[in-house]
Amino acid sequence: MVQLEKFVKEDYEQLICWIDSAKMLMQFAGPIFVFPLTVAQFDKSLTDANRFAFKVVDSNSKNTIGHAEIYLTDTAAYIGRILVGDKAKRGKGIGEQIVHLLIAHIFSTTDKTIIELNVFDWNTVAIKCYEKAGFTINTGKAFERKIEGQTWIALNMSLGKQKWKLQKR
Repeated sequence: MVQLEKFVKEDYEQLICWIDSAKMLMQFAGPIFVFPLTVAQFDKSLTDANRFAFKVVDSNSKNTIGHAEIYLTDTAAYIGRILVGDKAKRGKGIGEQIVHLLIAHIFSTTDKTIIELNVFDWNTVAIKCYEKAGFTINTGKAFERKIEGQTWIALNMSLGKQKWKLQKR
């Protein structure tokens, strides 16, 4: 089991260490940051009052094992920058736990009725995780990102509060 705790300046270095390439940074955060990730880039990003960053903590060991964020707009909440940074913890369903915690947090603490996210089409493990949580792909909302001479296609996915409530039953 994992829990979400507020991501603070003392947590920056751990996350920076987990992002070890420009491609990984693009997968994690899109084009908003430049590799290598720096404290200054985080400082700037987290000054946005609509962005809420969390460290993901293993409930048993109390170790920080990942990161996740919520971003609120006028029309929706976005989840993203989800990372299980501790490689030994990957592939164990932690990403799914994180997504469920973010969804519950949004629908219980905000007035948002739609949650969206963006995921690269080649990241089939993440897409399956989001689909298990109830997200569906919004065809027609895909876009391209360029990274190291490659073009990556980002898909947009969404989940409505009503669908989420029905799933919880």
